[in-house]
This record gives sequence, structure tokens and C-alpha cells, in this order.
Amino acid sequence: MTPAHPRTTPSAASIEAMLRAALAPRQLEVIDESAAHAGHMAASPSGGGTHFRVRIAADRLDGLSRLAAHRVVYDVLRPAFDAGLHALALEIERHPSSSMA
Repeated sequence: MTPAHPRTTPSAASIEAMLRAALAPRQLEVIDESAAHAGHMAASPSGGGTHFRVRIAADRLDGLSRLAAHRVVYDVLRPAFDAGLHALALEIERHPSSSMA
């Protein structure tokens, strides 16, 4: 029997592709940390695709406040959240001259 609402959880590769296409980052690392959250209420039975860490540096994020930079990344990744991404840890590196709280 198939689930009533089947969905394919995002992968590190799909998240990376979305971020590269939208932000052309200078640096990007996407880490699937889903396995560390096994048993968590939102964890996927497949063990992947729900919890990610993203380390990113992009010109588009330089000069933005921390909150504004996070909003940009979350907006880019909205399709991944809609597909089952549950948690995202963001580490945004900005040029020292543009780092705001």
C-alpha cells in the first residue's frame, strides 16, 4: 500500500543544485545530518533528507543582516521544505567588511 501523500525527501545534491543556481556561491558545503536524528518525529524512514547543514558564502548574502541572509536561503530552499526538509542549520560566511549581527 502506498502512502496517501508520497513525497521524495530532498537530497544534499538537490539542495546544492538549488543554491548554486540561485546564489552562485563562492563556497558551498551541504551535509545531510538526517541519520543523527533517527527516531525524531520528523525523521524520514529512509534515514535521509530531513536534516541538513549548509555552509555557504555568496556575494548575494554579503552586506545582509544575519536574518535577511537566512531568509534568502530559506526562500531558495522553499521547494525542499515543501518536499520534507525539516531542519536546516545555516553557517553563512560573509566578507568581514559586510558582517552585520
